[in-house]
This record gives sequence, C-alpha cells and structure tokens, in this order.
Amino acid sequence: MKTPLVRDIGILIARLALGVVFLAHGLQKFDSWGYEGTKAGFEGMGAPAPAISAFVATWVEILGGLALILGVLVPVFGFLLFLLMVGAFFIVHVGNGIYVADGGFELVVALGAGALLLAVVGSGAFGIDRFLAPKVPLLAGAR
Repeated sequence: MKTPLVRDIGILIARLALGVVFLAHGLQKFDSWGYEGTKAGFEGMGAPAPAISAFVATWVEILGGLALILGVLVPVFGFLLFLLMVGAFFIVHVGNGIYVADGGFELVVALGAGALLLAVVGSGAFGIDRFLAPKVPLLAGAR
C-alpha cells in the first residue's frame, strides 16, 4: 500500500526528470540552435507555420520545464507539453516507427504521457501549486 508521502515523492521525481528534459530541449532550441536555426529545422520537418511553431515549442518547453521542476501550474503546463508532444508525434515522428534512433516516436510518446499524467495528478505536496491550490481551483490536485 502506498502512502501519501511515497506518492508525493514519486510525483516529485517524475516532475524533476521530465522538467529537466523539457527544459534542456527548450534551451537547446533557444541557445544552441537559435531562433533561425530552430525555425529552419521546423521548416525542414514540415511543421505548419514554422516561425510560430518554433517560437511556441521553444518557450513551452523552457517555461513548461521550469514549471514542472518548481511544481507551479503543473496541470496547465503538463497539458501544454502533452499537446506539444502530440504535435511532434503526428508532424515528425509517426511515420518513422518507434525507435528514436530512426527518428521514431518513443521519446515524444514517453514525454507526452508523462506530461499528461502530471497534468492529471498535479504537482503533489512538494511543489508551489500546493500553496496556490486553495486560491486556484484548477490546481486542486496539488496537495
């Protein structure tokens, strides 16, 4: 039988792990590739409105990664990150099979599923949402 503490530690570990990965991917787009490089990459992958898509993906990953790490607005950013991964799945990865080495969808499915799970369960006891929840009904899942 799991205790609330074990549940909250599990949520914390998941938030931190997913948050770091999303943040790293966003910072890679922002810092390593730059806006022009990211936009060009999105054009090459056939993303719709690549200028807008590159901007949105970069900032949702950066802000969403930070939000997961801090445990703030986790239902909102978890859902936005999930939607971002759904887009990546259908626009880029679905036709390449499962394996990431082949450009497949395994990473975006894992990240998307994790983000969706966090959107549903909230930040747990070890996040800022815990203190915001009494004031913001959407965050009621935070303990």
